[in-house]
Amino acid sequence: MPLLIQNRGLGRISSTAELFDKYPHLKENARTFRSRPLVDVDPKCFLYVQQREFAATTPSDSSVSVIGSDDATTCHLVVLRHTGSGAVCLAHCDGSSTWSEVPLLVKTVSSLSNVCKEGRFELHLVGGFNDETKTSHKLSLSILAAFQKQKEDIHLETCCVTELNDIIVDGTHRPVVYGIGVNVKTGDVFPSSLSHKGPAEQLRSARTFTGGQMADIYDSSRGLVKIGPCKWSPNLDIAFWLSQDDDTILKYLSTSPMAEPPHFVQHMKSTIQFLLEHPSSDSLFPGGQPQFYHRTERGDWERVGPS
Repeated sequence: MPLLIQNRGLGRISSTAELFDKYPHLKENARTFRSRPLVDVDPKCFLYVQQREFAATTPSDSSVSVIGSDDATTCHLVVLRHTGSGAVCLAHCDGSSTWSEVPLLVKTVSSLSNVCKEGRFELHLVGGFNDETKTSHKLSLSILAAFQKQKEDIHLETCCVTELNDIIVDGTHRPVVYGIGVNVKTGDVFPSSLSHKGPAEQLRSARTFTGGQMADIYDSSRGLVKIGPCKWSPNLDIAFWLSQDDDTILKYLSTSPMAEPPHFVQHMKSTIQFLLEHPSSDSLFPGGQPQFYHRTERGDWERVGPS
């Protein structure tokens, strides 16, 4: 079935401008969404999703009550929720493999909702801006088209993307909203400020930097974050970047050099440093096993052995 907006099939669209002209209420919803104050999420109940990752859970989860992601410039943050079961998934999509990623998200939420006869799938898209290369615009259309192809009815509720998530600051286009959270208990999606990006932030960044594909990082049935096993080979050439100035790193390692958050360059350098300190990924995954993390009583994530 097609993607539905106000219970009507979306049909073919060739631009985001056409979408918003056809459905002006999406503009109003986006304006309302982006004007909401940033929520500072308590790390004790929070699960962070990095680029090219997703996580899904249900309201009965005692370890995670908010899933969130940020630092999205041209990337899009995708929230898919089933209103009957309350199962919800958040993904950070960069356009690397949209057509294989979207079915994975739908399948994941479906599998957490399979005993539920009532309810519907609702979709929230946030991210992108009016970037010069139209990367955001292409990704917006690609994600919408991929959801169009799913057999399930999926209702588009929030579409704060590309030109509706754009602001000009000192003559430069930037996103209004860089990060979002979703409340697992209520389904509320909100702009957020996320300072805690664990567990295993550098390892997960290294996985993406070395070409890792979209990964499901959370086992909600056990309350465990699962990372890897990842695979990369030694590459001493990347040490070159550590001696480069900020402008060079932004120019070559970002899709949107003028719109990155202030910590982008330091994040890139720490990821490269991590890869130089761990030239082979094998040592990080003894016996080829993933790394697992569980929530402690203090509320932080702690590594545990495979069970």
